[in-house]
Amino acid sequence: MKIIRSIALGLYAFWVFLVFSSSMLFFLPGLVIPFLLGKKFSWIGYSFLWIWSWVFSMLTFIRYDFYGQENFRKGQAYIYVSNHTSFLDLPGIRMIIPGEFRPLAKKELLKIPVFGWIARGATVIVDRSSGESRKKSMDKLKRILLDGLSILLFAEGTQNRTKELLQPFKEGAFRIAIDTQQPILPMVVVGAGPLMPPGTIRMKPGRIRIYVAPEIPTVGLTHEDLPTLRQQTFDVMKGMIEKAIAEKK
Repeated sequence: MKIIRSIALGLYAFWVFLVFSSSMLFFLPGLVIPFLLGKKFSWIGYSFLWIWSWVFSMLTFIRYDFYGQENFRKGQAYIYVSNHTSFLDLPGIRMIIPGEFRPLAKKELLKIPVFGWIARGATVIVDRSSGESRKKSMDKLKRILLDGLSILLFAEGTQNRTKELLQPFKEGAFRIAIDTQQPILPMVVVGAGPLMPPGTIRMKPGRIRIYVAPEIPTVGLTHEDLPTLRQQTFDVMKGMIEKAIAEKK
């Protein structure tokens, strides 16, 4: 039985890889060209990213359930703060967020065939080993936010490979929120890690839940409030994960 299961999961992983690569190539013009044409056309690229995410979900039998969509306020630029447990977080996050936004992405994504081209246009790239690169990326995210576009940061800085619900949060998202006085919108992804653990190509189909909390205002906050804001966001997100786990039992 274990052998049959291993073979089935191996075939499924190959199918997911085939869907990922072939659909990326199929939608490639819509995923790349709009970003090359400038800001006026970038929304088209993000529309194609939504379509690709939906197609990927349907063809791989990985379904996303969304909660808290009423917490998005139309016309408001947010600092979206999310946890990160798997590559499978990304399609669901794209589908739940309305309109376009700019995620912070590590430079290693540029090495992924095809996907790297898309990441170059659709995200803000950072070299985490370079202090200068981190500063430039933070400054760029602030400009994007002040131009009226939302941004997305994974608060833990990387995929969570521990048994803890959340790793300690980095300061970046909260420093940007205070500097721009724009609200934080916390969200959590639950169930992606077991379907595709970080750092592996092992996969299985299933359901992933994404929860969005009410926004956390930052108007009037100063850098002295940064630790409190970070802890408040951490507590909100941890509480959402704990509640989601309890509801499933």
